[in-house]
Amino acid sequence: MRFTKKKPFCLKIPPLQLSGGALKCEHLVPGPPQCPCPPHMSTTHLLPPHPVHFTKKTLFSLKTPTLHGVSCHLTVRGLGARAPFGARAPPQCTRPPPVSAGCVAGVVRSVKDTLSSQFVEDCRGVVQRLTLQEHKMVWNRTTHLWNDYEKVIHQRTNTAPFDLAPPEDGAGVAVRVMKPLEAAELSLETVHEKFHPSVQSFTDVLGHYISGERPKGIQETEQMLKVGTLLTGVGELVLDSDTVKLQPPKQGLRYYLSSADFDTLLQKQQASVRLWKILAFLSGFATCTVLFFLLRKQYRHRRERRRLQQLQEEFRQAQELRLRHENAAEVPKNACVICLSNAKACVFLECGHVCSCTECYRALPDPKACPICRQRITRVVPLYNS
Repeated sequence: MRFTKKKPFCLKIPPLQLSGGALKCEHLVPGPPQCPCPPHMSTTHLLPPHPVHFTKKTLFSLKTPTLHGVSCHLTVRGLGARAPFGARAPPQCTRPPPVSAGCVAGVVRSVKDTLSSQFVEDCRGVVQRLTLQEHKMVWNRTTHLWNDYEKVIHQRTNTAPFDLAPPEDGAGVAVRVMKPLEAAELSLETVHEKFHPSVQSFTDVLGHYISGERPKGIQETEQMLKVGTLLTGVGELVLDSDTVKLQPPKQGLRYYLSSADFDTLLQKQQASVRLWKILAFLSGFATCTVLFFLLRKQYRHRRERRRLQQLQEEFRQAQELRLRHENAAEVPKNACVICLSNAKACVFLECGHVCSCTECYRALPDPKACPICRQRITRVVPLYNS
C-alpha cells in the first residue's frame, strides 16, 4: 500500500459471509459511478479528498464488519507516503504500487502445513532453526591464556508459508509474509537447548595440551517462530491478486520481523542512530584536535626557522660590515673558519675540531653540526687563548 502523487488505488478485501447478508461496498470517499469491482468483493478507497501528510505516526486500520459484537482489524502503518491535494477516488480500480516502508502487526497464522519441533511435543511453528555449535578452549601464544572459542558446525533452517492476521478468528484480512529469512531481526524463540560435554581420556587431554585446543562439548539448539506469536513486520507492502504481501524492500532498506511492537522497534533504531551520531561527533572532534596540534607544530617550526634565518642574515650583514671596515686586513692564524674575523673559541665534541668562535656557533642552525666534518655536535668546550 503505497500512496503516490499520481496513482490512487482501491484495496480489495475478500468478503465475509454474515448471517444478515453479504458484505457491502464501503467507500471512505464518494465512490466512482462506474466502479468495476465485482459484486462479491468489498472495496475501500483509501485516498481522502483533502490534503493528508502520512508520517511515521499515521495509522490505517483495515476493518471488517462486527462479528458477534467484536470489531476485528489488522493494523497497518504507512511510513513516509503522501497523498496529493484534492485527490479523488479513481474512475476504475487499479493495482496499487508497493509501499516501500510499511509496518504490519498481527498474529502468526500458517497458510497450509506447520513445522513440528523435534524435541518438544505439541510445539508447532512456521520457522524452525536447528544449530550445532562447538565450544572449545584455544591457547593464546601472546597472552599465554586459554580463551573460549565457539564455532557453528551445522545450521539448518526450515520455513513454511505464513500470514500476519488479526488475533480474532474469522477476520478476512491477512498479510502474507515473504522471505522471512532475509529479515535483519527475526525473533525466534528457543524451545530446546542442550549441551553435550566431550568425554576425554588422559591421552586425549595430553594431545590437546600439545596442540593448543581443548574441546569442551557441543551445544544443540532449536529455535522456532510459533504459531500465534504476535509479530511486527516492517518492509515493502504489495498487492498481488487480492493478497497483500510483506516482502524485503528493494531500495536498500532493512527488513524487520520482530516480536516487539513498532514503537519499541522505532526507539531501538533511534537509540542506534543516536549512538552513531555520538561516535561520529567524537571522531570528528578527535580529528580536529589532531589537525590543530599538527598545524600548531608546523606553525611553530616555520616561525623558528624564519627567526634563525633572520639571525643568520643579520650576522652575515654584520660580518660584511666588519670586513669592510678592516679594509681587507690580514686574517689571523687562529681565525674562525666561518667569519674569518674572530678567534677560535670553541672545541666541538665528539669530533674534536677547533674551528669556530662563540658567535658563529650560536648562529649555526639546529641540529648543529661541525662546519668541517659535518658531524653532529653533542657538546661544546670553550677555549681560552692566553
